Amino acid sequence: MSSFQDLPTDVGPLSAYVARPAGPVRGGLVLIHEVWGLVGHTRDVADRFAREGYVVVAPDLLADQGITEENTAGIGEALAGPDAEARNEAQPKLRALLAPLQDPEFAALTTERVRACFRFLHDDTEVAGRVGITGFCFGGSYSFSLAVHEPRLRACIPFYGHADFSREELARITAPVLAFYGQDDEGLITGLPALEAAMAAAGADFTATVYPDAGHAFFNDSNRFAYRPGPAEDAWKLTLDFLALHVG
Repeated sequence: MSSFQDLPTDVGPLSAYVARPAGPVRGGLVLIHEVWGLVGHTRDVADRFAREGYVVVAPDLLADQGITEENTAGIGEALAGPDAEARNEAQPKLRALLAPLQDPEFAALTTERVRACFRFLHDDTEVAGRVGITGFCFGGSYSFSLAVHEPRLRACIPFYGHADFSREELARITAPVLAFYGQDDEGLITGLPALEAAMAAAGADFTATVYPDAGHAFFNDSNRFAYRPGPAEDAWKLTLDFLALHVG
């Protein structure tokens, strides 16, 4: 059972795709989309988690920044594809989309909205306080952010996200973190040893899984150039096992 709902937040109503299981509820899951907005792929992933027994809240965090399914269509494939001309045409489009996201006020607004999604699930009587978070790219970064800001979080599963936090901020993380990366995602892989060291120094429970022959967005089966079935299937299994252990 899935529907769009307006969730209450301290910064105004937030549209979200909410998917509920047909049977017993194992827990709740905040699901954060990629930088392309709340597209069909994200809604499909929400439905997959619901079939596994989780109440899922997938907020639309970028529509008010002008980032919608309609105006981002095809950019991700162009960036991941073999056509150099298409990549060159897509790069300025991506930069224009990302420009508003660099504002610190946007980060604060988005963090508060993600926390509101957590509270919505945490207060759900069927969920009973058992809430995790997962997300992809942009969503992976804000999964880390919720782990820093919410001590009641049960599990954090970022896919190819950034964790640009100080050691003191990382020390606030109480939820176990299972992070996924593709070996060919050069920027994140280059910084991964430093992140692992910082997480260890902060006392965070952090596990990184890196897949060879995979890059950014390897889980996105709507992107024919980035998707890698083997790593995606393995990451899905590990994600469900991690959720079962820590959330429900």
